[in-house]
Amino acid sequence: MGMKDQFQDKAEQWQQQAKQKAEQAKEQAQQRGRHQDEETERLQQEEQDRFDQDYDA
Repeated sequence: MGMKDQFQDKAEQWQQQAKQKAEQAKEQAQQRGRHQDEETERLQQEEQDRFDQDYDA
């Protein structure tokens, strides 16, 4: 295997690694977004419950 082939193989490996890391980062961002949405929804529900209790009293 010549040096050209070695460099080409290494470049392809780096491209593949970059794609994998980008995909992982995308998945992590989506998971954080879902977690934040759930937390926001929970907090809004708690606030609505407190509001309802205030008017029931």
